[in-house]
Amino acid sequence: MKPYEKLLLENKAWARERVQSDPNYFNHLSEIQSPEFLWIGCADSRVPANEITNTEPGEMFVHRNIANMVVHTDLNMLSVLQYAVEHLKVDHIIVTGHYGCGGVKAAMTNKSFGLINKWLRNIKEVYRIHKEEIDQLPNENKKADRLVELNVIEQVHNLAKTSIVQQAWKKEQRPMLHGWVYGLKDGILNEVFRMDPNTQLDPIYMFDFDDVK
Repeated sequence: MKPYEKLLLENKAWARERVQSDPNYFNHLSEIQSPEFLWIGCADSRVPANEITNTEPGEMFVHRNIANMVVHTDLNMLSVLQYAVEHLKVDHIIVTGHYGCGGVKAAMTNKSFGLINKWLRNIKEVYRIHKEEIDQLPNENKKADRLVELNVIEQVHNLAKTSIVQQAWKKEQRPMLHGWVYGLKDGILNEVFRMDPNTQLDPIYMFDFDDVK
């Protein structure tokens, strides 16, 4: 049996088990999507959002990319963010990184990785800002783990800098923004940062919606 054929068989077994436990499971799931959470996570195959949070399909809207980045020129991420905030009305956005992140480790080197260099440069900027703190740590693993945390915090700030989030904060006092880090070695999610609606930002990043017609 080829690997992809096994996936198709496992899918059929999973669907059969769901229907056996609840004959209307897929009928209910197909009628509406109303998740409370938007998850922005790393594309790493070891960090699946639903499994590590023990949530069911339909409970979490998910976007994943290399090193869980919130980049203001990424139309894919921004489209997901706008849909989640304005249409799905999520109450929480969770940026989740993980210790041992390959993207973060790569960004700490001078190696060239081709096209991905452009993406990793966003992480390098976080490293540059916090270089003094990071370089004081005793070994490369601790340095990389701290950059994982700092990168998550920076991406939460990037969410807050978007007009999408700021407008929802002003109109509806939501969503709350969270920064979490997942431990590959213990399976535990740890909160490293949180921003409540209408948290004060540097004024240069604040939008004045009163001027928008």
